[in-house]
Amino acid sequence: MDKRTILAVVLSLAVLLIYQMFFAKPPAPEKMAAPVKETQQVQKETVTKSGSPQIITNAKKTIVKNDIAAKDVKVETSRYIAIFSTKGAALKSFKLKGYQEECSECADDIYPILKNLFTSAKEKSKPKNNELVELVHVKEGMPYPLTVTFPESSLDIAADFVFGTNATKLDLINAKEKQSLVFYGTYDGKIKVEKIFTFNPDNYTIGLEVKMYNLTERPLTQIPRLSWQQYVDPKQEDGSYGHEGPVVSVAKSIERQEVKKLDKETILGPNVLWGGFESKYFIASFITENPSLTSVSMNRDTNDMVTVGIKGQKEIIPGRQNGIISYSLYLGPKDYALLEKQNISLEKAIEFESIIPGLKWLSIALLIFVKFLYQYFSNYGVAIIILTILIKIIFWPLGNLSYKSMKEMQKIQPKIAALKEKHKNDQAKIGQETMALYRAHKINPLSGCLPILIQIPVFIGLYNTLLYAIELRHSPFFWWIQDLSAKDPYYITPIVMGVTQFIQQKMTPAMGDPMQAKIMLLMPLILTFFFLNFPAGLVIYWLFNNILSIGQQFYINKKLAN
Repeated sequence: MDKRTILAVVLSLAVLLIYQMFFAKPPAPEKMAAPVKETQQVQKETVTKSGSPQIITNAKKTIVKNDIAAKDVKVETSRYIAIFSTKGAALKSFKLKGYQEECSECADDIYPILKNLFTSAKEKSKPKNNELVELVHVKEGMPYPLTVTFPESSLDIAADFVFGTNATKLDLINAKEKQSLVFYGTYDGKIKVEKIFTFNPDNYTIGLEVKMYNLTERPLTQIPRLSWQQYVDPKQEDGSYGHEGPVVSVAKSIERQEVKKLDKETILGPNVLWGGFESKYFIASFITENPSLTSVSMNRDTNDMVTVGIKGQKEIIPGRQNGIISYSLYLGPKDYALLEKQNISLEKAIEFESIIPGLKWLSIALLIFVKFLYQYFSNYGVAIIILTILIKIIFWPLGNLSYKSMKEMQKIQPKIAALKEKHKNDQAKIGQETMALYRAHKINPLSGCLPILIQIPVFIGLYNTLLYAIELRHSPFFWWIQDLSAKDPYYITPIVMGVTQFIQQKMTPAMGDPMQAKIMLLMPLILTFFFLNFPAGLVIYWLFNNILSIGQQFYINKKLAN
């Protein structure tokens, strides 16, 4: 590659790095932390003598609470283990099978080890957390996710109201049909509420119906609010790039709220398709029944509990009648194919946005093709190498044109030097004579950098794919590379990539003065520095692209020599 080609690569990578450092959304850990175990606080509460619900009344509404010991209900499928609590008829724990919090097979980063070896530092490596990924994280005393309350209604129900239930356990591991879990409660003889969760045995979608029965002769106005509560540790260290916090699809756009900036209630809507709480690779989302009448509220309290609430439509329930509100829940991984099946644009929750506008489609296309190759090779690293070979085949003619152009330009360098000397005081004349020289020798000066400019969008598209596609999370290649979405823990592949970049640079026809040529030899070192912390899968792509480019350049040089 000539200096313009190298500069194009370096500037593009620099823009990518600067964007990630200064303009991308704040980095966040890829996981949702495990929940803090709840103590048996319910049993310590004082029970009223009559055992009847305690009514708290104000001028606008009645809030119903009770003091009954809560019970847990376990629901297990082939995809997850869920623990529901009768306290709030809500979700106490939700663990995803097949997904660990950390890669237990991955090697430790060698940098801290070398630092301890050559310095007086005695940093201990942290033990890996091989527990299943937990989507629920609340502290003691906080309400659980999936509570349904009725603020701005005739009758509100406290988030910690203890419901009855129709089952103590549901086992869907070998089930073929859906099963339902019903929570129910009657409040002050005025309203009966049922929360009916319907579970699919083979996916992450859960149906939720909220039935409200008016037990009085007068109409009741009920406005349900379904909420997801999540504790976010303010001292939590930043991790790999991604967003952790509220996310909402409103008016066909995706709105993400930074938790640290959530210092007051934020309301979005109407026209809310879905909302929820996300991390880099996972999402807990609510899909609404009537988007045009739905809004979302987001807030963070003084205890760092973030709440995302879906406010539904107003239900006016006549006396002795009932009303029903339905939701669809998706609690699981940000798998593009699974999210797309929801038919509600939930796949937009994956952060495939690019620093080059309009490249999101390319990231998705590359992901689909890599998954297609994976079906045959059962290794995403091998799939990436096959993808690299196919891209090289597609761009082979352009590569040949580029190398031939650089070779021809090398031949006329003495003539260009003579022109510069002859017209050293007339830059316009130098430009005119140089272009005339190019035309005379049928050389296109842009053809030398055209192939690399075309590959830069592919590079950035693949970068986003490897960074955010959950298919590559903890996906092994071979030996020490057990996670293609993380950096090489031993930094072997980026160093080898730098060596191949140096070889390619040495094989490139030298143009310009000797000092410029020496400066250009530093570019492989700069690129190596950039790639040290890039995902291993991306480094593998660039490494094998370099190897193929070296082979192609050797072929062209030999052919032109003959």
